[in-house]
Amino acid sequence: MTAPLTHFDAQGQAHMVDVGSKAATHRVARARGHISMQAATFALVASGQAAKGDVLGVARIAAIQGAKRCADLVPLCHPLPLTRVTVDFELDAAHHRIVCTAQAETVGLTGVEMEALCAVQVGLLTVYDMCKAADRGMVIDGVQVLEKRGGKSGDWLSPAQTIAP
Repeated sequence: MTAPLTHFDAQGQAHMVDVGSKAATHRVARARGHISMQAATFALVASGQAAKGDVLGVARIAAIQGAKRCADLVPLCHPLPLTRVTVDFELDAAHHRIVCTAQAETVGLTGVEMEALCAVQVGLLTVYDMCKAADRGMVIDGVQVLEKRGGKSGDWLSPAQTIAP
């Protein structure tokens, strides 16, 4: 049986979950996703020759900002004091895609899965924005939480640790 949806009260009304009774613990979440593109677009990004400049450098900063602004974008998400956000991009030449992995950390009352997911999405959206003049058919896919650590529910590791071709 699946757990009840915690963002709804007994009457079915949406609400922000009360985390006030939880213990502040070190919490970590890691998420990943990718953007697929044409070979020529991939070559532009990989060579650093994109017209708008350092695509992955800008996307990394955007992803970090996305994690920091998560509560502004997701209505019932708690604003969290992030202690660390890391963002890595991997160039997958065989599939003409860029893989983004983000890790968010806090010492707080609730987890940081949403912040890690937000970082990945905003990072990949920034790649799209910077490359759309060359390739409007890019596809963002495979965005998922890979793991979370800390908190009352303990650690969780996704069985899908790799992005399929």
